[in-house]
Amino acid sequence: MKRHVISFPRHCFQLFSYHSHLDPSLNRLPFFRRCFSEKNCSFNSTTRNFPNYSPKKPILQDSELVHQISIAIKQRRSEPLGRVLKPYESKFRADHLIWVLMSIRNDYRLVLNFFEWACLRREPSLEARCILAQIATASKDLKMARKLIQDFWVNPNLDVGVSFGHFVEQLIYTYKAWGSDPRVFDIFFQVLVEAGMLNEARKLFDKMLNYGLLISVESCNLFISHLSKDLDGIKVASKVFSEFPEVGVCWNTASFNIIIHSLCQIGRVVEAHQLLLQMELRGCMPDVVSYSTITSGYCQVGELQKVLKLVEEMQVKGLKPNPFTYNGIILLLCKTGKVAEAERVLREMISEGIAPDSVIYTTLIDGFCKFGNVSAAFRLFDEMQKRKISPDFITYTAVICGLCRSGKVMEADKLFHDMVCKQLEPDEVTYTALIDGYCKEGKVKEAFSLHNKMLEMGLTPNVLTYTALTDGLCKCGEVDTANDLLHEMCRKGLELNIYTYNSFVNGLCKAGNIDQAVKLMKDMEVAGFHPDAITYTTLMDAYCKSREMDKAHELLRQMLDRGLQPTVVTFNVLIDWFCMSGMLQDGEKLLKWMLEKGIMPNASTYNSLMKQYCIRNNMHATTEIYKGMSRNMKEASYNALIKGFYKRKKFSEANQLFEKMRSKGLVADGEIYNIFADINYDEGKMELTLELCDEAIEKCLVGDIPNKNT
Repeated sequence: MKRHVISFPRHCFQLFSYHSHLDPSLNRLPFFRRCFSEKNCSFNSTTRNFPNYSPKKPILQDSELVHQISIAIKQRRSEPLGRVLKPYESKFRADHLIWVLMSIRNDYRLVLNFFEWACLRREPSLEARCILAQIATASKDLKMARKLIQDFWVNPNLDVGVSFGHFVEQLIYTYKAWGSDPRVFDIFFQVLVEAGMLNEARKLFDKMLNYGLLISVESCNLFISHLSKDLDGIKVASKVFSEFPEVGVCWNTASFNIIIHSLCQIGRVVEAHQLLLQMELRGCMPDVVSYSTITSGYCQVGELQKVLKLVEEMQVKGLKPNPFTYNGIILLLCKTGKVAEAERVLREMISEGIAPDSVIYTTLIDGFCKFGNVSAAFRLFDEMQKRKISPDFITYTAVICGLCRSGKVMEADKLFHDMVCKQLEPDEVTYTALIDGYCKEGKVKEAFSLHNKMLEMGLTPNVLTYTALTDGLCKCGEVDTANDLLHEMCRKGLELNIYTYNSFVNGLCKAGNIDQAVKLMKDMEVAGFHPDAITYTTLMDAYCKSREMDKAHELLRQMLDRGLQPTVVTFNVLIDWFCMSGMLQDGEKLLKWMLEKGIMPNASTYNSLMKQYCIRNNMHATTEIYKGMSRNMKEASYNALIKGFYKRKKFSEANQLFEKMRSKGLVADGEIYNIFADINYDEGKMELTLELCDEAIEKCLVGDIPNKNT
């Protein structure tokens, strides 16, 4: 069936104005506005009247047959119609259907049964179908009326333009004599909208105005909702929203919500908010859907404060936020890294008696996983199941991704199999996360086994899947196999991305093929990919390890000339190798430059410097560095610093650091435990000495004993 895009030959209307001018042709056709909601209406005597029904008159022979059929089906109504009408079947024609209907029209059940019998013998005329739709509507059987109209439009070979004209003509022609219930036009309008014939629906709307009938607001809502499927449709829906009130359509809250949702979809949240503010002025009270849609829109653009203000406004008006409202806030907080605050919103939601759903839990779980807090994600994963909320494949995938990022691949694999056992089908994202996890652990065989399983399941590995496999092969030194895999990617039409190139550059560098890695970096640019900070840092690290510092410096200069910002990893690579080479002053200069560029050093940055200062017994410099990095100290830094203080006989400073290390749950090495056990023993502190001995055995000895079962 041919579908038409709706067109508006009228003037363009402003979205928030109800004072636009009507089309001149409509001004020449005054109309009677009849609202199905039985609101007050005005009448103009020049409105077009519905035509009188004047069917074809039966000849005497036909009249006798119609009379016989009518009497038979009325008197023998308890018997099957097929048996009752068997004697008349050979003489029955299409014209007889309408004449019999005229005789039995007041008996709706009989009308339906007779029509069904007639349809089994021959296709009813359009006039007969419209008559039945009129009778069904007048009998309040709107479901049957809809079916009668829909059945006509399912024919894929219909010429929509011609058929529409004929159908409207017959529906108008049969209206006055067979039902006079305006809902029949409302049903026809809805059928047209649902069939995607929006242009025809608009024509019907205008046609009905000429007869003084107004399509109901519920049907108009359906119309603007179907219009709002894409950007162009939303623009048209906005025009309709402005235009229809001029002809008597009284929009309701649902109508406003449709337009508000459409505006938010295309990013016009401020306009949607303005419309929300105007609703009350136009006699419509915003509901929880109105507010939730706006809050969701503001969440999409990151306007947290406006969201919170709207939620407060809702509560003042006695509206209770729903899960959709809370999910938008939780999603925004998770996106901005405020995962703890997002969980507080969940707790507030539960305290308000609003039950969270799977979407809310999955959003939070994904947020915690992305920021490395897998234990919190697991806690929520267990909580949702205790609440009888079943995790779906998206929830499982979020946790699996989080576990793999944290290096807990075996736990991820266990969860993967649990997911499959529960009849949840992993998708490409799930498989790729697990493949990447195995590759990062160097278990390339297991990764390829999963890749093969993907193919068996009918899933197509994407560029991320191949990038993970390439990275795994490169880390294992299988650069040639990785190269073959890249060629396979290209044959399958997959485009390499910057991550794929960087993985391969890293693999070549680890294999000692720095020249080949440099050539690949040039090939990247030819392919339209510009090397990024990771590409340069990887090559710098390779040059540093091969003690070619001049080339590393040259790469840094190229990187800066290209406007690329070095990362903390870039500086760490250079500082570490300056320190390893005994060039502490150069390392310090680089640290100073790093701070000037606004790049915050991390523990690795300071560790490299501290280690060398401790070796040189320069505890003053070591202490200064410690003050700058105390929040990011790692075990190695504490161990080095404590040993340095001990060698300089600064026992008090060493002890303070040791206690701070223990309070943070960090593990000192065995030598340090021996030092402080001896000191406390000499000082007669037997209880503390025994405590340190037990701690040393637990953390330094037991932890190093291999598990016999592994």
